[in-house]
Amino acid sequence: MSTKLVYYLEENWKRIWVVSLWIMVMIGLFTWKFFQYKQKSAFKVMGYCLLTAKGAAETLKFNMALILMPVCRNTITWLRSTKLGLFVPFDDNINFHKTIAAAISIGVILHVGNHLACDFPRLISSSNDKYKKFLKNDFGSPKPTYIDLVKGTEGVTGVLMVIFMAIAFTLATRWFRRNLIKLPKPFDRITGFNAFWYSHHLFVIVYVLLIIHGEFLYLVHIWYRRTTWMYLAVPVLLYAGERILRFFRSGFSTVRLLKVAIYPGGVLTLQMSKPPQFRYKSGQYMFVQCPAVSPFEWHPFSITSAPGDDYLSVHIRQLGDWTQALKRLFSEVCEPPVAGKSGLLRADEATKKSLPKLLIDGPYGAPAQDYSKYDVLLLVGLGIGATPFISILKDLLNNIVKMEEQADSVSDTSKASDVSVASSNESTTPNRVPSKRKKTLKTTNAYFYWVTREQGSFDWFKGVMNEVAELDQRGVIEMHNYLTSVYEEGDARSALITMVQALNHAKNGVDIVSGTRVRTHFARPKWKNVLSKLSSKHCNARIGVFYCGAPVLAKELSKLCYELNQKGSTKFEFHKEHF
Repeated sequence: MSTKLVYYLEENWKRIWVVSLWIMVMIGLFTWKFFQYKQKSAFKVMGYCLLTAKGAAETLKFNMALILMPVCRNTITWLRSTKLGLFVPFDDNINFHKTIAAAISIGVILHVGNHLACDFPRLISSSNDKYKKFLKNDFGSPKPTYIDLVKGTEGVTGVLMVIFMAIAFTLATRWFRRNLIKLPKPFDRITGFNAFWYSHHLFVIVYVLLIIHGEFLYLVHIWYRRTTWMYLAVPVLLYAGERILRFFRSGFSTVRLLKVAIYPGGVLTLQMSKPPQFRYKSGQYMFVQCPAVSPFEWHPFSITSAPGDDYLSVHIRQLGDWTQALKRLFSEVCEPPVAGKSGLLRADEATKKSLPKLLIDGPYGAPAQDYSKYDVLLLVGLGIGATPFISILKDLLNNIVKMEEQADSVSDTSKASDVSVASSNESTTPNRVPSKRKKTLKTTNAYFYWVTREQGSFDWFKGVMNEVAELDQRGVIEMHNYLTSVYEEGDARSALITMVQALNHAKNGVDIVSGTRVRTHFARPKWKNVLSKLSSKHCNARIGVFYCGAPVLAKELSKLCYELNQKGSTKFEFHKEHF
């Protein structure tokens, strides 16, 4: 077996078995209906077109039910925390949702195409004798025309479903959703996230039509053999329950904006009060709604505050129509920069203008939340992809400070206690504290690599980087900033800035590029060298590699993890999420 195939299987075995099972179920359903309808008298007239249409219809019922499951986020968040998470790739839920959508498209083409272009024409062109013998009991008398078949309940609901699904599927493609297609006004309104979001709600109508369509079948007359509602009942109720839960939970999770700042690069930072019932893990995300922008739209953002903080924070980059409108809204309430300060647009509770209202919903599971399972962490963020890891760094730092305080407290208590008290507590207090420390600080080292093109990006998390540099006395967290818009170190074209940077850092302890204590490197990291050094430094360790950014680098990091796993005793486990 080739190395590439072994690597592919090892990297994708969870996806492979889930998709294989799904495909086998579809084949089974298609085959079952195909041969079931072959026994019906209608086959004598309508032929294999009917069998293909009915086989495709059965897969459609299954997939229209299944496609709702990956977007039941509360359920997915709960399931990924169970043992099922070891075998099912719950973090690929959206990719699976898209894959099912592709299968639905194929099923619709087969079902509708065979009905309209094949078995309907065969029916209306059949002889009267053949019709009376094989089809009269199902279609009645007289023999229907093509228009009769299309304008019936089955035909009208089917055609409407195809139209609505075609609109929703088209506007959900990346070309429309990400504004990659530039259309003249007023047609530009059908591109962007808003068009995708609102058009997807057409599926509410589609599901109603699907249930009606499934209840009016020409060839099925017994109610319990009309199985469409049986497929849909549980997924639809589960999805509806999740939407209702979001509605009520967002009402209870009212938040008060504490601080707002707008950074270079179009990044908006929102710091808000944390509701008492809002419990989350670092690396998770939540949905945010701003009624002043849209009372219906919810958008997901990584939580950048730590679970131990008494507030919630998110960093939102201006990328689409909703985020642009949100930034404009907050720009209007922010106060102009104060001379001698950071030069940022800011607002807080003391701002004269009232701050817009925000609703939140969450938290929801993400790959980065599993960081605490590993001895060593390698966190790689590209641009705004650093956001899931800022919360992790804060959480690690909070744990470091807490453990040091506990260690000092235990030391002081031991010195103050007499020998008899110390000996009587020997089996309790001294043993309990180290066990707690071991549980809290399973992660012994964390390496954070942040790669960005814009120098102004370093302002986003300047406070966090300085805090880590100041409080992490034991060097648990190691941070590396990379600015790709400058030639790499050693290149003559970057020699001057490298020299000035080194002198300033040596003299003042501050990097002139990032404005923090963390030294900035130029160009891109040599990832093979980075991972090889970690492999040598942390022999026999389990290293969690977490990446958030463009898909291109994900492939490189995943391949490097696989290659190094074959060579040494260090075990790299790769996790990714894309923005």
